[in-house]
Amino acid sequence: MVLLVAMALLAGEIPAVVRVPVANMYSTASEQADVVSQAIYGARILLIEQKPGWARVRTPDDYTGWMPEASFHRPGEGQKLYASEGRVAEVGSLFANLYAEPDVTKRRPVLTLPFEARLEVIAEPEDNRRWVQVRLVCGSTAWVQRGDLLFDARPLSIPELVEFSKRFLGLPYLWGGTSTFGYDCSGFTQMLCRRRGVTIPRDSQPQARWSGAVPVSREELKPGDLLFFGKSERQITHTGMYLGNGEFINATTEGRPVVQLDRLDEAPWNTLFVAARRIK
Repeated sequence: MVLLVAMALLAGEIPAVVRVPVANMYSTASEQADVVSQAIYGARILLIEQKPGWARVRTPDDYTGWMPEASFHRPGEGQKLYASEGRVAEVGSLFANLYAEPDVTKRRPVLTLPFEARLEVIAEPEDNRRWVQVRLVCGSTAWVQRGDLLFDARPLSIPELVEFSKRFLGLPYLWGGTSTFGYDCSGFTQMLCRRRGVTIPRDSQPQARWSGAVPVSREELKPGDLLFFGKSERQITHTGMYLGNGEFINATTEGRPVVQLDRLDEAPWNTLFVAARRIK
């Protein structure tokens, strides 16, 4: 990480960390512009251009967009990047409430964070193993229940991923979304691949062209394969993950705007399916 930060500085890119539960990334430096993607709490970003109140940022998957300055924290000189060392956990529940003290009844949560948000652990009391104390990006502390956290998560096998994916059923569809507060189609499949330990491109068309996957025919489909839909392989507009027996999971606005199960042999998917890819 030190080497990556040094290289970023040489390139004129400034390391920072997302400090809000979900930070929108816009096509231009305006909240009236379209949302192109998001970055979640604790994510490391690089500032590649700055304007008053805004920065154009690059996320770890090499995606760029404009983010409000209030959405991220830039470490001061000599300060380490948040969660860059020591014990680090990530949210393993769909959502996790963080509290000012280890009690769910006395005060409202200070933060509600989405799945995969990264947290810096500072205490794990032996006399109360239910709770973990964390340092927040802003420097203050909070408490989160251990059951909401993952430590040293291992990559999932394909059968594990198929079952895991169903935890997200019913979560809302959100254009540009990359979190459990709302996913778009490619943000959802990108997250599923990340749980396999694989980073794929952010958008559906680049995902279909990605060199880390190989084409497979419809007759050869296996669970875990990525499915792509559109007018043609050059005009892909949607993606999902195949689960087996003709069924796939996707974040879509078709019918209801949620993460849902659909079938390849049913409309509109039977006419929109154009390609499938299997990660090498």
